[in-house]
Amino acid sequence: MMECMEASDDLETLLHTALFRCVTPEQASNLLPHMHRLMVNKGDVIFSEGDTDHRMYLIEAGRVKLMRTSNDDRIQLLSIQTRGELLGEIPVFDPEGGPRTATAVAMVNGTTVLWVEHDDLFRWLEDNPSVAVDMLQVLANRMRANNERIADLVFSDVPGRLAKTLLDLAARFGRPVEAGLEVPHDLTQEEMAQLVGSSRETVNKALTDFTNRGWIAREGRTIIIYQPGALIRRSKR
Repeated sequence: MMECMEASDDLETLLHTALFRCVTPEQASNLLPHMHRLMVNKGDVIFSEGDTDHRMYLIEAGRVKLMRTSNDDRIQLLSIQTRGELLGEIPVFDPEGGPRTATAVAMVNGTTVLWVEHDDLFRWLEDNPSVAVDMLQVLANRMRANNERIADLVFSDVPGRLAKTLLDLAARFGRPVEAGLEVPHDLTQEEMAQLVGSSRETVNKALTDFTNRGWIAREGRTIIIYQPGALIRRSKR
């Protein structure tokens, strides 16, 4: 379901995204008439690899996974994005650079995203040039995270990458429970392996090892972390 976003709709949400934290309510209200809201359910595609639109998205609620497909139809899970995070910014800031490089799929029902067209966003930036600095900061942080992931793929073994992935998921989605830290990741075994950058068999072997050591427990698509310190040490080996 797609609808225009009115000024009265969740201005607070926009102001608390990483991209607009330093924007005043008055500045944000000038952009709101150009933003649209899209609500989707689990499995729905928000945009697809190869699309040629120039929209930028912000996640208002829910979770979204970004995926790429190889020439032989293998799927790679690139990342999981959640409330307040950006989606699809590359075609907005590099409109002549080609089509979209990933597919965005909702992970939960009721996922809501806000989107704005390139031309509307840049007209707004011309009136608010200081916001461009904040945008550069957000994009630089995204580049830093991507560089770190590439380094992990080269220099870290699978258990180390898995430990780091579990810690990242815990920091973003975990909630304290009596037993430890509950992390509902909503990933299949294959998707977890894709996120780690290895085969399902190798990742399952590492998960079993972590479980046998008493560091974690697995309950369906939820992980309970008993010993985060052990995972931190393993991620740095």
